[in-house]
Amino acid sequence: MMDLCVTIKGVSFLLQTGLGILGNSVVLLAYAHIIYTEPRLVPVDWILCHLVFANLLLLLTRCVPQTMTVFGLKDLLNDPGCKVVIYAYRVGRALSVCITCMLSVFQAVTIAPAAPHLSRVKLALPSLVFPTFAGLWLLNMAICIAAPFFSMAPRNGTVPAFTLNLGFCHVDFRDNLSYVINGVAVSGRDFAFVALMVGSSAYILALLHRHARRVKGIRRAQSGGAETRAAKTVVTLVILYVVFFGIDNVIWIYMLTVAKVSPVVADMRVFFSSCYASFSPYFIISSNKKVKEKIMCTAEQEKPSPDTIDASSNS
Repeated sequence: MMDLCVTIKGVSFLLQTGLGILGNSVVLLAYAHIIYTEPRLVPVDWILCHLVFANLLLLLTRCVPQTMTVFGLKDLLNDPGCKVVIYAYRVGRALSVCITCMLSVFQAVTIAPAAPHLSRVKLALPSLVFPTFAGLWLLNMAICIAAPFFSMAPRNGTVPAFTLNLGFCHVDFRDNLSYVINGVAVSGRDFAFVALMVGSSAYILALLHRHARRVKGIRRAQSGGAETRAAKTVVTLVILYVVFFGIDNVIWIYMLTVAKVSPVVADMRVFFSSCYASFSPYFIISSNKKVKEKIMCTAEQEKPSPDTIDASSNS
């Protein structure tokens, strides 16, 4: 029975990690090619590109070592390695929520009705993208700076109280106060950004609903502009994030209430907290016209032509 549970857990993590890394890598490469061939990208495309990078960082630093540990590989990292990997994971996870929030806010401003106080913001929006990226990186690198001090390679023997046993690393908070302060700080930041993204997404939905009522009876083609499609994509990504964020934080709040966390509970939290990073690139591929066209164009170029097949068969 135990072997079956380990096998199911291992296959689940392997599929999630493999599909997530593949999907994010494909989207990132598609955007790299778009950036190389097109003179200018709209803010939403830059933000999606950065979101994909953050999700890829999260999967590489959390799901890859977790999957290797599930399949029995031990002593993957020493103390310095654990500090680097845990810090990179914390920053990647934080960027994922912050950039999803940024995406929602930028899209809400983009489709907002023209008004005197918004005109200047809309005009300045493209120039604010990279400063916002820099600010989010600096903010989250500062918030997560304590993570390396608590991270270490697994030790032989029992796991101490107030220690998160990640399998490949331990995060030892040493006492209840440090454990709770860290949990409250991380959760507080996450809830603040999630509240902001939910609010901006609700505003987007209200605008879309109002727009749909206005164009009722007009040809549907006139109401299916690029901004409307982008807004629907953003709202769906936010809903996807909020669902997995909710599951993740229910488990995290439970973990804060116990001194010793079961490895099964820790594994469940890792799996659900990584679902957004694994699934979101496939939604981006299906809903983003630029990315889809670039991938389809590349796939068609890789496909051998009939003349080539005939020539090779004749030879």
